[in-house]
Amino acid sequence: MRYHNITKDDMLNGDGLRVVLWVAGCDHCCPECQNPVTWDPNGGLPFTDAERTEIFAELDKDYVSGITFSGGDPLHPANITEVTALAKEIKKKYPDKTIWLYTGFLWEEICREKITEYLDVCVDGEFEADKKELSLRWKGSSNQRVIDVPETLRQGKIVLHQ
Repeated sequence: MRYHNITKDDMLNGDGLRVVLWVAGCDHCCPECQNPVTWDPNGGLPFTDAERTEIFAELDKDYVSGITFSGGDPLHPANITEVTALAKEIKKKYPDKTIWLYTGFLWEEICREKITEYLDVCVDGEFEADKKELSLRWKGSSNQRVIDVPETLRQGKIVLHQ
């Protein structure tokens, strides 16, 4: 897996103060994407133990609410295995921290992926420029959904995060 950035003290990509891992690799290539530099799965830098340690140092802080995986697309074939393993490790070590994930895939396409067991919130769907609304919370276009993953898995139907 490769990544472009680790953002600390982020308040825009989920509830509370968060650390955000921006991975490299996205095949959705949405027009007017805010991060086209992250599309190339060979771009950015290799994700190593040093970056893992950096993320865990942030998550060790009481005031950090959790991690958000974004990009690029964390569920791109170049990322999904390592992002899933990292999410599992984080959920085990920090059960009270939340894990958010942004993906261009629809929930219906990914709901059987192993990673869903570790997610608290999934923002799904491609960014659609003609549905862009600056007033939306945690998403860029009105077609995207902010999904409460544990409740969605329990009920067997999509439940939106409140």
